Formats: sequence, C-alpha cells, structure tokens
Amino acid sequence: MKLIKLLYISIFILLAQGVVAQVDFVAKLSKKKLGINERLQINFEMNKDGDNFSPPSFSGFTVVGGPSQSVSNSWVNGKHTYKKTYTYFLAPKKRGTFTIGQATIVIEGETYKTTPVKVEITAAVDKPKDPNDPDYVASESIHLVAEVSKANPYLNEAITVVYKLYVAPGTGVSNWREMDIPRYDDFWSQSIDTKGQRVQNGTYNGEDYRFLVLRKTVLYPQRTGKLNIEPLSLDVSVQVPTNKRDIFGSRLMTRVNKTVSAGNRTIDVKPLPEKGRPADFTGAVGDFSFKVSTTKNELNATESLQAKVEVRGKGNLKLFKLPKISLPSSLEVYEPEHSENVSTNSRGMQGSISDSYTVVPQYKGKYPIPSISFSYFDLKTESYKRISSDEIIIDVLEGPTASNSTSNTSGTNTTKQPVLNTSNQFAFIKTKTEFTSVHNTYFFKSRIFWSALLLPFLAIPLAIVIRRKKAYRDADVIGNRIRQADKLARKYLKGAKKQLGKKEAFYEALEKALHNYLKAKLRIETSELSKERIQNLLNERGIETEVVGDFIAIFENCELARYTPITNVTMQEDYDKAAKTISLIDKQAR
Repeated sequence: MKLIKLLYISIFILLAQGVVAQVDFVAKLSKKKLGINERLQINFEMNKDGDNFSPPSFSGFTVVGGPSQSVSNSWVNGKHTYKKTYTYFLAPKKRGTFTIGQATIVIEGETYKTTPVKVEITAAVDKPKDPNDPDYVASESIHLVAEVSKANPYLNEAITVVYKLYVAPGTGVSNWREMDIPRYDDFWSQSIDTKGQRVQNGTYNGEDYRFLVLRKTVLYPQRTGKLNIEPLSLDVSVQVPTNKRDIFGSRLMTRVNKTVSAGNRTIDVKPLPEKGRPADFTGAVGDFSFKVSTTKNELNATESLQAKVEVRGKGNLKLFKLPKISLPSSLEVYEPEHSENVSTNSRGMQGSISDSYTVVPQYKGKYPIPSISFSYFDLKTESYKRISSDEIIIDVLEGPTASNSTSNTSGTNTTKQPVLNTSNQFAFIKTKTEFTSVHNTYFFKSRIFWSALLLPFLAIPLAIVIRRKKAYRDADVIGNRIRQADKLARKYLKGAKKQLGKKEAFYEALEKALHNYLKAKLRIETSELSKERIQNLLNERGIETEVVGDFIAIFENCELARYTPITNVTMQEDYDKAAKTISLIDKQAR
C-alpha cells in the first residue's frame, strides 16, 4: 500500500514539474475593436526568458511607440513566477478588419510563435473630454487643414491647395513625419517651395491659433467631373501641458504622438463651353497675349533670320500647342525650337512660351509671312477670344532672281529655278582689307624677354622658403586636422552666422548647414533619414557617443525653436555648439 502511495506521489511531482516547465508565449491586445482615431496596445508575454525576439509586420498599422521591454520576478509561498513583456503602441491606417501575424522568439533552443489575432477598426469614435488626458488635449490642439482656392474650376484652370498645421497656444510641436503623401492622378501638379515659411498667427474655428504652411501645390484639372484630392496625413509629436508643476511653479510638459489628416477634398470641374469654341482651339485657358516677330525684315539670299511665334501671359502655358506659321516655298524653313520661360507660384503658371523658326531665303524678292491667329478661353469673361498677328514682309535685297518670283511668293510653286547671271554677280567678293605697320618690333632682347629669362632664377629662393614652410605644416598632422576641421565648420555655418538674432532664419540656416555637412561627409541624402538613422551612421564612423548626442540635440533644437521663444544668447550657444560638434566629428570620423 505504501509503495502505491509513493508511486502516486512521484507521478504527481513529475506532472507538476512538466506544468512548471511549460513555456507560454502569447499576444494580448488592449482591445479587439477600436476607432481609427484610437491607439492599440499589444503585449507579447512569455514566462521564460528568450532570445532573438521578432515582432510581426503590423500590416495596416503604424508603430507610434515601442518596443518597450519589462521583466517581473516574484516569489509567492516559495513559488517563483517570471514574466517578460514586449509592448508596442499602434495607430490604424484605415478602417477594416486586420490580422496581426505571429511573433517569434527562441527559448532554450526552441522557436515559439504567438497565435495571430484579429482587430476590427471602425470609424472615429468620440473620446471623453478629459482635460487631464494628454491624448485628448493633443487631439484638440493640433489640426491639419487643406485649403482649396476654388472648388468649382473650369477644365485646365489653376487652383491651389495649401496644407496648414494649426497649433493651439500652450502646446508645441517638436517633430512631424509625413505618413501618406497625396497623389494627384487627375491633375497636372506643381509643388511650390515652402522653405523659409515662418510661424504665423491665425484663427481656427474662431479661436486663436498659430499655424505653419507645410505644403503648397498648384493643380490644373485634366478632366471634368468630380475629382478627388487625396488627404495628407502626418504623425506629429506634440508637447502638451500636464496638471503637474515643477519646483518653480511652471507646468510640466509631456510628449504625445498624434496622427492628423487633412481629409479628402472633392473638386467639381466644369467643362469648357461648346458655344463659340473656335475650330483651332488647342486648350489654352487663362489670359494671354500673342505675337509673331522676326529678327530682321531685310536681308540677302542665303542669310538667315529667326521668326518667333510667342504667347505670353498667365494660364496653362505648358499644356497647349502653339499655332504653326505658313511661309512661301522659296523660303527654306527648319523645324522650330521650342522654349519656355515659365514660373509657377500660388496663382498658377505665368511667363511665356515660343517656337523659333530659322528661315533662309533662296532668291531675291519680297515674301509675305501671312497673319496667323491664336485662340484661348478667357476666365474673366468666361468666353473664347482670338488674337491675330500682323502680316510681315521679308525683303530679300541681294541674291539670285527666280523667273517666277512673283508667283513663288504665294508658296504654291515649288519648281526649282535656274540661277541667272546679273550685273552684280561679283557683289559678294570681299572689298575691304586690313593694313599692317612696316616697322616691325621683335621679342628677342626686349625688356619682356629679359624679364621672362631672369624671373625664374629670382623665384628660386622664394620657392625654397615656401617649400620648407609647407613641409613643416605637413608634418604637423594633429594641427592640420584641427585647422581643416575648424575651416570646414566655418564653411558650413557661414550662412547661419549671418542670421544670428533672427530666430526662424537662423535655425533654418543652421539645420540646412547640418544637412549639407552630413551630405558632404557621409555622402548620403539626409532629407529622407530619421535622426535615429543619422545617429547609427555616425556611430559606424567611430564618432564618440557624446559628440553624436550633441549633434542630434542641435537638430532637435532647430525643430523646437519654431514653436518656442528663443533668446539671442541661446542662438549663440547653439551656433558655438554646432561649430564645435562639426569640428569634433571631422577629426574623429574614420
């Protein structure tokens, strides 16, 4: 009987050890159904420590926080409990049902995987209005707006879309990242440079806000009907005040990541009217002037002139064709050279386009360039207009005479004519000459000759002195590196130094100098790299961690300075710190 009890106890102990040794690796969600304006927290938990943790791809979501790692050990009644957690915070990209795939980890040489979990994303939900909730404060303080200049334009009429980021007083923006850039599939588009834009004061929903123009685009609709302008979406790092205060009584700030979107905009494009449309209309819309001109009206045969057809004004200059000129067959005409002198601003395209024809007459006579016309749709009067050029007469003074030159001027006769001898057939022989002096001067034994002969001998001592000084400087390796580094820092920070005292201009120039330095030093395009990537690249080059931290801190100061008050003393400190950091990076880089 005792043996049976001992057997049962042994089996129980072995089963208990098996249960204790079982590995649990699971994915837990904060909620399985949430609005598109909410955040999802996902925890990957395990009861044993492991290595080589690999998260899923998070398709349909943007990672806005994490991974953060936590470990807990506890002993209760002699029982040991261990838990390790990897935490991510996700922002949904769109509505729908998404599956978060498997995460993997290696524990005691074996690979474990979590079970895929499904998440349903619904339309935006109302959040409780808690003034102490940083997420709520950030959502009420940051707004991205797309302002469209005209919602009902004509086909090929210019409209402007301006994206403005509004920030409420008391809050700030330290950084933002474009998550989704709009594509203008049904428009001809041109982005307007917004660099150098300053923070401005304005109103949003009747309240005072500060705003910054992030993007400005000119659009020309290319088809009629309702056209969609896709939204611009940003991931914004917002600094919001909390209900806590420091020892001086100032409110402490906390940072919250928010996703803001400008929303879709619909443009209803009207077709151009059919009534009164000219037969030669090629799609020009705007306000234009038209002319045909020649570089000269009188010339000799086989000489050339330029005939230019030009349209000047404001409108869709790059989106239509110029009319062709018609010339008599006795004038040899080459294919036109097209040129554009067009600038695009927030009001659309303006400038001029032209076709330049090279014309070479073959025979003596007078040849007309007939009048041609150009038609366009005038947006002011909402009607079609036509402009005609004046007739131009080309007078060929000297050259062979065609027997039917009179009929040939109409351009209908293309028969080759024999060349006839005339009394002035030798008129093209050169009749002018150039006289030279009979008293020649020689270079040999002149003052210049003796100077050129003796100058190299006089320069030898000077060359020896310069060579010795150069050898001494070349031997000073440390000094050379210091001088080169200081020179490089001054070179890149020259523009920023000129703007000291002007906050926005100074920090824009300082940020540009840092990007240009990295572009020259690391041979990389920094506009598409995050600060983390730049930090990794500098670490790979052997730069000390403290120097890399100072360099990244200067970047952050440049971004923060747009929304916070900065003194001249702070600007001078940032400038000195940037010069010192660039010099140190140049000396330490491998």
